[in-house]
Amino acid sequence: MTLVSSNKVDTNRYELVIDVDGETFMKAVNAVYRKQVKNITIPGFRKGKAPRSVIEREYGEGVFYEDALKDLYPVAVAQAVEEANLEMVKDKVDLDVEKAGKDGVTFKVVITVEPEVTIENYKGITYTPTSTEVTDEDVEAEVKKVLERNSRQVTVEGRAAQSGDIAVIDFKGLLDGEAFEGGTAENYSLALGSGSFIPGFEDQVIGHNAGEEFTIDVTFPEDYQAEELKGKAVQFEIKLHELKEKELPVLDEEFVKDHSEFDSVEAYKADIKAKLEQDRKDEAESDQERQIADRLRELMQAEVPEAMYENQVDNLIDEFAMNLRVQGIDMKTYMHYTGITEESMRETYHDRAVSQVEVRLALKKIAALEGLEASDDDVENKYNELAETYKVPVERVKAAFSRKELAGDLNVDKALAFVKEASVAVEKVTETAE
Repeated sequence: MTLVSSNKVDTNRYELVIDVDGETFMKAVNAVYRKQVKNITIPGFRKGKAPRSVIEREYGEGVFYEDALKDLYPVAVAQAVEEANLEMVKDKVDLDVEKAGKDGVTFKVVITVEPEVTIENYKGITYTPTSTEVTDEDVEAEVKKVLERNSRQVTVEGRAAQSGDIAVIDFKGLLDGEAFEGGTAENYSLALGSGSFIPGFEDQVIGHNAGEEFTIDVTFPEDYQAEELKGKAVQFEIKLHELKEKELPVLDEEFVKDHSEFDSVEAYKADIKAKLEQDRKDEAESDQERQIADRLRELMQAEVPEAMYENQVDNLIDEFAMNLRVQGIDMKTYMHYTGITEESMRETYHDRAVSQVEVRLALKKIAALEGLEASDDDVENKYNELAETYKVPVERVKAAFSRKELAGDLNVDKALAFVKEASVAVEKVTETAE
């Protein structure tokens, strides 16, 4: 394969003229012949036994040329792109064969490439840091969540319903005196104060006692999903069977020993505090990166081809589909039951894809400007890390991720670390009224 020429013909579009020598082309032609001959019938020969020369005489010398070029094309273009020092983007390709024969094939191909990027003032980006402080109140709130998860429900007697109770009720909804679809249930456990029912419903159950039967009046919101009930005033006939409340366990050494690796309440709380502090630090770092990413997009200048955004949308959807498969759900089933269309899903991911593409382009340029380049050891260590993460042989990881692709990811990581290290924390200024 020889790259004859490389010329820019439009924004982010290059025309490559590529020549494939005769020996290589004829090998590809012969490979196509061997695959297709079994399906070819020529008078005087058993099916699949006709010589290539006879088939070419019958159907034309170039009968196998198109398929041979299809086989050669990906490798030839990839080599030409690398030789031309371009970054090709998956997109519509314009192909024009200039000549093809025993002496080889010469073709033109117009490809989309990554844009030229300029970026300045990326050192010293300011960001507002997020507090990582963990207070005693934070620890107590986390402890309460644990106790809530281990609570039990006990029947309430001798008092009326109040917020926080579980009310076991029958209800029947009436619109203009007639029961409406979906408005009836028996022995339904409703958490009062949860806001899970339409506004006003739970408030009107509060104050009633177990055994009472009563009617409440509510109005459905204007944006309610059922068209026939939007904004409609209705009545609900209620029968309150039982009231329950959560009974939380006592936080003592026995509880701690049963629900953790610790022997004392103090050690248990100290561990909760340490985990909360780490969570806050992780959140603060993520927030710093988000602020830096937003600023990088503002600083970067480039005419990004739409194909790069669309390709990243594809990647995000593929990632989502893979996560569904892990849960035993296929994409078609998910889309059927949620009513989501491919178009709406692409719209959902578009803004995120735009952000990710632009931030990556900015960081890639910074890596080049600062000479940040992954070493062979860096790449090998990453291969081993991925193999350990996915519990597969390192050879499988190397087959899945090209060295160039992995090195590019590491370069971007190095650039992000560089920009973060050079960033400046600025406390948020609080405006005060005069």
